[in-house]
Amino acid sequence: MDKPIFYAVIVAGGSGTRMQTSTPKQFLLLNGLPIVMHTILKFSKNKYQPQIILVLAKNHLDTWTKLLKQFKLKTPITVIEGGNERFYSVKNSLNLINENAIVAIHDAVRPLLSDKLISQCYQNAIEKNNAVCALPSNDSVRWVNSKGQNKILARNQVFLIQTPQVFTISQLKKAYSVNYLSTFTDDASVVEHAGFTINLTEGETQNFKITHPIDLKIAESLLSQ
Repeated sequence: MDKPIFYAVIVAGGSGTRMQTSTPKQFLLLNGLPIVMHTILKFSKNKYQPQIILVLAKNHLDTWTKLLKQFKLKTPITVIEGGNERFYSVKNSLNLINENAIVAIHDAVRPLLSDKLISQCYQNAIEKNNAVCALPSNDSVRWVNSKGQNKILARNQVFLIQTPQVFTISQLKKAYSVNYLSTFTDDASVVEHAGFTINLTEGETQNFKITHPIDLKIAESLLSQ
């Protein structure tokens, strides 16, 4: 097999609704730099040197152009327009990837992942065809049915899924050839639907998604350290 080419698809189509701000959360400043740029730099500095594809909503393209000029980001990036659902945003990015590729898909608003985690995910995907970050639940977990009835689940059998989620391009292209389903909550669910086994890789506590104002404060504190 030829040596794989590595990619990082950074999905940045979110809004600022839960952040209680008019600025899309991926563009909010985190210690003086937009969140999405922190994320891009993490991948650009990794030893696998992935080619970076940034997926943005159409109405955010002008904002990104202004931020590039303002912060003078020199990292080579291919910017494409996303879709109404994450599924379509990722699917659009796959049109640019035809090689023997290993593709990491990552949320733009998870900027605190470590270089070690990125490398581990790529390596595990090389060996097992995919790698999906996950953490065991620290909390008790209950399942609730459609009638509102609930019951306890075994905590050690419940994992919280993160990104990056890394796959071979062949798995992704087969998986994303289907029509969108509402059960597709992440890339792993799409790939699993195509019949592939998902391999979990241990994630990181600090690799959380910046969603609420308190998350931004925590991220600022961690970066300051």
